[in-house]
Amino acid sequence: MYDHTAQRLFVDAPLAAGQSVAIEQGQANYLLNVLRLGPDSAIHVFNGRDGEWLARIAERKKKSCTLAIETLLRPQENGPDIDYLFAPIKHARLDYMVQKATELGVARLRPIITRRTIAERVNLDRMRANAIEAAEQCGILRIPEVLEPVKLDKALAAWDPSHTLVFCDEAATVANPIEALREGGRPYGSDPGIQSTATQMGSDPQGQTPGVVRLAVLIGPEGGFDPAERELLMRQPYTLAISLGPRIMRADTAAVAALAIVNAAVGDWR
Repeated sequence: MYDHTAQRLFVDAPLAAGQSVAIEQGQANYLLNVLRLGPDSAIHVFNGRDGEWLARIAERKKKSCTLAIETLLRPQENGPDIDYLFAPIKHARLDYMVQKATELGVARLRPIITRRTIAERVNLDRMRANAIEAAEQCGILRIPEVLEPVKLDKALAAWDPSHTLVFCDEAATVANPIEALREGGRPYGSDPGIQSTATQMGSDPQGQTPGVVRLAVLIGPEGGFDPAERELLMRQPYTLAISLGPRIMRADTAAVAALAIVNAAVGDWR
């Protein structure tokens, strides 16, 4: 049985049985001085690619150490192919949002600059550090890719139309978001050639056969999208509107709500 209480460490190195991994000052300080691990002490390590491994401290120095990789504990798990697109917000709330999106299984984090975006400068290294911390603490094996910020219109111009974009919209015509996702609704644009969301996600008409989830979730800025931006989104044939209920949410709360709904309706919570 997997030990969920074990200490876990992300390492940016290939992992395989018999391999040694050098741990530099920052992480070594955590292992040796915070956790107070000594020679031969065990720790779980992962890199987001090769699964989770049992490792032991093979060599300890003053400011570094070496881990000996021993046994595969869990093979790599990838989860659904969900992009999370969001208008950047202030640091503390952005940290929270990145952590929760990681816990909810997104594959990519994509900052989107809108007309009403307040915090246009994004610290990508900080975002990645928060994603890694969330993965370490929650037993997650996949680290979401952190992409460069891009303006909304440019993101839509380069969009792959086979990749459904779930647009969180208080004016969505279907009030129940799970119903909208499961039924596929009619994507904005009303193009009869576009497959329903359920078909794109590999489900049968009753939604009983899970398939590959390939979609994106878009959360707008504080204050909502500019009317011209909302109109642009509504015109796209690959966009599906869902409601997040009758209450106005902060952007970080809306992220958790939307991703939970998507996972419950068409993701890997089924």
